Amino acid sequence: MSASGGTKAIVAALGANLAIAASKFVAFAFSGSSSMLAEGVHSLADSGNQALLLVGGKKAQREATPQHPFGYGRERYIYAFLVSIVLFSVGGMFAIYEGYEKLQHPHEIDHWYWPVGVLVFAIIAESFSFRTAIKESDPLRGEHSWKEFVRRAKAPELPVVLLEDFGALVGLVLALAGVGLAIVTGDGVWDGIGTICIGVLLVLIALVLAAETKSLLLGEAAGPEETRKIEAALVDGATVTRVIHMRTLHLGPEELLVAAKIAVRHDDTATEIANAIDAAEARIRQAVPIARVIYLEPDIYSEAEAAKGPDREATPGGPAHPAADH
Repeated sequence: MSASGGTKAIVAALGANLAIAASKFVAFAFSGSSSMLAEGVHSLADSGNQALLLVGGKKAQREATPQHPFGYGRERYIYAFLVSIVLFSVGGMFAIYEGYEKLQHPHEIDHWYWPVGVLVFAIIAESFSFRTAIKESDPLRGEHSWKEFVRRAKAPELPVVLLEDFGALVGLVLALAGVGLAIVTGDGVWDGIGTICIGVLLVLIALVLAAETKSLLLGEAAGPEETRKIEAALVDGATVTRVIHMRTLHLGPEELLVAAKIAVRHDDTATEIANAIDAAEARIRQAVPIARVIYLEPDIYSEAEAAKGPDREATPGGPAHPAADH
């Protein structure tokens, strides 16, 4: 995923949310609408989230060190996970609390034209931000649905901005409905109901973001298409005859680790095997440029060993050896 594309969408969302947050707080000051206060906090939280994504992208560019030999690519996942926490706590839970308070102490909305005018402005601004995120994501999405794009994307920035902007637009519609009903009926309870709906929406989006970024933090393998390309690049038919087993891991959105045990012929010399490994690494990097770290182990293929299936105790996450339990 293009880092520049993600940055463009983040900056567009940040600018829109800062302007929208200021206008919502002004509208709240004049009208006393709890929906406007919740939406103002929501936009402020979104602005902080976009700042977190920019910081994460910057920190991820640091060079590898002896203490962190695979670099800092996962910083982007960590900061994306922080976004979900901020959205849940500052955005969602605050809105639910504010809505509950409004239901307990409802009052009519003063100067109704302030919240209505600001909400219309916010919908226009958020639509611009959402359009930018869609435009940057569409070439990367390919033939996948938007749901699949959010679930499969290895770079977190664009999915996060897409979900935030989508949630913001739906939240604005809910706020407009709550404020409108409160104005028409003269009953401030509708404003509180709209505020609670906004909070529930933000909590749901935060939970989706948390689940997706948690998976990235744990470490995801390459996608099916990339896996097929790597396996095809490994086998040359001359020295490397097959892939015995392979593991891949995203060290970051644009950096992939490949570890594989490859079958070579029993009568090949050490020089021939070394040259074949070098050639296989070159083919992998040509087929999948983000494959930056590659470890290949030569072995003699055995039908009998293959029939036993994978060795779970030799696999990360497999059962621990009894002697290791204390």
